[in-house]
Amino acid sequence: MELFKHQKDFKMDVLKEVGNIGAGNAATALSQLLNKPIDMAVPKVQLLGFEEIAEKVGGAEELVYAVFLRVEGEAPGNLFFILTPDAARSLLSRVAGISAVSVEELSEMELSALNEIGNILAGSYLSSLADFTSLSMYPTVPALAMDMAGAILSYGLLQFGQMGDDALLIDTTFLEGKDEIEGQFFLIPDPESFPKIFKSLGVPFEDD
Repeated sequence: MELFKHQKDFKMDVLKEVGNIGAGNAATALSQLLNKPIDMAVPKVQLLGFEEIAEKVGGAEELVYAVFLRVEGEAPGNLFFILTPDAARSLLSRVAGISAVSVEELSEMELSALNEIGNILAGSYLSSLADFTSLSMYPTVPALAMDMAGAILSYGLLQFGQMGDDALLIDTTFLEGKDEIEGQFFLIPDPESFPKIFKSLGVPFEDD
């Protein structure tokens, strides 16, 4: 029992470090893209079941923006970066300097900017995980959608095939003065990928 707890704690320590490094890399990349300082809080990291993802963003019927892509390589899976419409509007306005006229109907430029921000975040976290594990992992071209959270997750499931039962959640918070803009980043490895990830770190993967 003590060994199992140690393994679980070590897994979370590794995942938190991935989140911290990924957030730092993402902030640097966004700063370079936008030519302005971008700060990000230390992310909150946790493992959760696939069925809990929609609840984390307000429920299956909650309207959200989502950047999603497929992870290919030695540990394939799926990536989602999910924002509420208000968070998307604030992110575009405060971070990218783009004022959205209507949060429900973003322009092509606004959608492109949001997609690129999500792409940079996903790439930063994925690179951190790949560096930590020495596994080859690379993203496909991202897509952006606005729909109910449950519909987006179902679409991802149909597009990308079977998803694993476990997800890695990284709560990402952008800091703009005293304001905070929150988004959720989800990595949902294929069923066989989480064991590969932790095996590469010398930690046996067991369901918690």
